[in-house]
Amino acid sequence: MNLKIYDSMAREAVPFIPREPGKVNMYVCGPTVYDYIHIGNARPVIFFDVVRRYLESIGLEVNYIVNYTDVDDKMIRKAAELGITVPELAERFIAAFNEDRDALGAHRPTITPRVTENIVEIVDFIQGLVDQGAAYESSGDVYFRTASFPEYGKLSHKNLDELQYGIRIDVDERKESPQDFVLWKAAKPGEIHWPSPWGDGRPGWHIECSAMVRKYAGDTLDIHGGGHDLQFPHHECEIAQSESLTGEPLSRYWMHNGFVNINNEKMSKSLGNGVNVRQLLKGTSKFAIRYLMLTTHYRSPLNFSDETIRQAANSIERLTNSRDNVKHRLSAVAKGELSLPADEALNARLDRLQADFHARMQDDFSTPDAITAWFGLVSEANAYLQREAVSEKDLLRLLAEIEKMNAVLGLLPSATEEGLLDEEVDALIAERTSARANRNFARADEIRDLLAERGILLEDTAQGIRWRRK
Repeated sequence: MNLKIYDSMAREAVPFIPREPGKVNMYVCGPTVYDYIHIGNARPVIFFDVVRRYLESIGLEVNYIVNYTDVDDKMIRKAAELGITVPELAERFIAAFNEDRDALGAHRPTITPRVTENIVEIVDFIQGLVDQGAAYESSGDVYFRTASFPEYGKLSHKNLDELQYGIRIDVDERKESPQDFVLWKAAKPGEIHWPSPWGDGRPGWHIECSAMVRKYAGDTLDIHGGGHDLQFPHHECEIAQSESLTGEPLSRYWMHNGFVNINNEKMSKSLGNGVNVRQLLKGTSKFAIRYLMLTTHYRSPLNFSDETIRQAANSIERLTNSRDNVKHRLSAVAKGELSLPADEALNARLDRLQADFHARMQDDFSTPDAITAWFGLVSEANAYLQREAVSEKDLLRLLAEIEKMNAVLGLLPSATEEGLLDEEVDALIAERTSARANRNFARADEIRDLLAERGILLEDTAQGIRWRRK
């Protein structure tokens, strides 16, 4: 394995060596479940799904963990606005997130832990930090003592004097230092809470991930991922509290995806330019969304616009037509072609394309270049299909190479996603042809309408009726 990953800590691409041969523990920070996800949230969902798929494609067993933050300040405020409890809000939007993730074609994680299911582990983790002097209690709150961790800032490459706190880090005069961050928050009247040695309260934001990583993957992950905005303060604080307690590196590799811009502008609430994934999926193929996300390298900013998603849809149509053309020619292969020998020159070129695909994916998951290799395969398929006589062996090899690439990138529907199986479509087309020959035009039209409803388009070709999916 020659896989290299750009490690945000090292700031360079380094060889990937799992801690345990053949196995990978990967943790990606999941959503705070108080609303529907936007297109920026979709990027890590899609990209890290591809990372997981690729690792599995090269024979690694992946323990893929994505958490739900199901209690925090935003959730408490949103639940109050809606007149429901925080757990009810969490259930509503965990279900919505699962639906949207599935609709984006991402595989389900191995484990999806919730903060509220791991309160005991979180409290124990905090107590361990208090016992060793890395944390302290103040009026029911517990803070991490950043001065106790000399390497604080090593991920974001900042020093303590430079650090500015923003998201979910409250300024509090009771803290020993402005840079100290909260581990346990004392409950305000009427807030959801749990008992602890320091009084009723709830976890701070950063501690939840540290506790769940340790519970479900041990002291050291292979890969810790998330959006670039999580590098500081969230991941920086995770490192400080985890490594203070365990004395071990929290993760061997840190991966961060870039931001999503909307029409070349930063996506923000103030601009009101967010794109809701659920709404987008009503008029846009999930495959076009995945394609758009994967045609920009994951560490670079990505621009979303009507034009870029239109271009992505056109590219998906080219990939779809290529696979459908190969399938159609395979179904129409003549008896004399069944025994034709494989084209050695073609197969050598296919070997090089597959090797190039892997080389690109092993170069820090360069999905844009991997897609380029796939389009090289499209060119080979299109040229081969122009031949008057083709080999069944070559068609099967072309189809196999397409499926291998698709298994990693997920840009075309799999057999289970396509609704009608290929064999069922072929059977209906044969029945329609027979009905027309027998002048049973009513049945022929009925079959045509059924196929159209299922997204199957029929075309006349030199080899007979060809079908493809919309």
